[in-house]
Amino acid sequence: VMSIIVSGCGHSLSKADLSDANIAKVIKAGEFTQAEKLIKMKIATEELTPAQIWDLNFQIEVMDRIRQDFSRDDSTVFAQLQKYYPEVTREDMARWEEKKILEGMTIDGEKRYFRNSARNVFRIDEEAEALYNQTHPYSPDPLDTFVDESVTKVLKSARKTGKALVEPEKLKIRYSISVKPDEVPAGEVVRVWMPYLQNEDMYKNVKLLATSQPDYIIAPEGYAHRSIYMEKVAEAGKRTEFWYEMSYTAYHKFNDFEPEDVKPYDTESELYKKFTAERAPHIVFSDRIKSITDSLTKGVENPYLKSVKIFDWICDHFPWASAREYSTLENIPEYVIDNDHGDCGQVGLLFITMARCAGIPAQWESGWMLHPMEINLHDWVRVYYEGIGWVGVDPSFGRVILKEELEHNAPRGRVITSADKSKLDSDYFYYYTHGMDAWRFIVNTDYSQPLYPAKTYPRSETVDFQRGEVEWRGGNLYFGRWNYDMELEVL
Repeated sequence: VMSIIVSGCGHSLSKADLSDANIAKVIKAGEFTQAEKLIKMKIATEELTPAQIWDLNFQIEVMDRIRQDFSRDDSTVFAQLQKYYPEVTREDMARWEEKKILEGMTIDGEKRYFRNSARNVFRIDEEAEALYNQTHPYSPDPLDTFVDESVTKVLKSARKTGKALVEPEKLKIRYSISVKPDEVPAGEVVRVWMPYLQNEDMYKNVKLLATSQPDYIIAPEGYAHRSIYMEKVAEAGKRTEFWYEMSYTAYHKFNDFEPEDVKPYDTESELYKKFTAERAPHIVFSDRIKSITDSLTKGVENPYLKSVKIFDWICDHFPWASAREYSTLENIPEYVIDNDHGDCGQVGLLFITMARCAGIPAQWESGWMLHPMEINLHDWVRVYYEGIGWVGVDPSFGRVILKEELEHNAPRGRVITSADKSKLDSDYFYYYTHGMDAWRFIVNTDYSQPLYPAKTYPRSETVDFQRGEVEWRGGNLYFGRWNYDMELEVL
């Protein structure tokens, strides 16, 4: 006999209605309000472990995060599209949505759009980009020009000295988090984890200069997410401020090797097994991933040349676009392939998955990019080559283009031809397959790992750790309830 549960609304619910499978089905259908009711009823009427209750409550949290990401209605998005392309029509909008260029979903029966979907259209679709360029003439990106000049200088210095670490940059940073007034009740303790520099060979003379709080905890070496932790009591009507300052010397890095210098892998080593393994939910060798990877690397035996094939394919097929919060995505690499775009972390996870599928050890690395004209969150990866070691790879920065090319072509997102390659110094062109600039503030050497000290409530960012995390004994404070800032001074 199937048991019946009577809800407070007078509707009867069966055990089947409250099953995990049915709740997942209701969420997938976009019926978030109904799903939340089912989850709360399940928690109230079933004997569950604390871990099960935690997971169910987090499903409610994720639905709320999706609502925040998909916060634009039809008329708002159409008006935004007109700003970028005044002649846009409703037919254009429908066509872009059908092609998954305009990202939307139905939530509780109402069509909602991703908050940055309008601008993304003109980043993702070539036709739309051409329309955008009619009213927004192309001009070289200052960051691209800076990278062109920097890589040229780094390679010249590396070749002259024979060293991997060259051209040091003396830097000072100030990182701060400011919790908005009354987000936490007065008298309650606010707990904050801020991103902190990993101990890497690129960094020398690292000094913590000052902190807002006299007591703090720096995560021990070995923690994949490096943080500095502080606490402070909230005061009524006031922001709760946290900050620290540090200085260090960062070196540009160039790993000078030829493909033939890479030795065969010891496939029985722990390193090889760990970093070529699947790791659900984001590193999964689906049939599609296997098929694409096999077709790209067919007939290629050398690990470095295999990785370049994957690198080129990602650079050619997935333009950068503003990203949804990672905590709301079931499988990030599959999302990238489904939607034909991705931000730095999304294409980075796709690269890691494909590299591991091809038998190349790869891992996550992330933190901040501190290029003086563009300070921002950033993700990239590392690849291990036997006989060489771990090497930085940045699919998002892609291939470096010569300054004269910058004057005539938008370098990112365009397909690089064999003619381009034949004209360029391969060390320069493929710098971001075997080198890393000094402007990286490395915080993370893996993703979805524990913080130190441990966090009580679900993280705002469940994959990466760059902006920081904030909570109090009443719960997590999600993004938007506090501000963060990274300030850079080049000494």
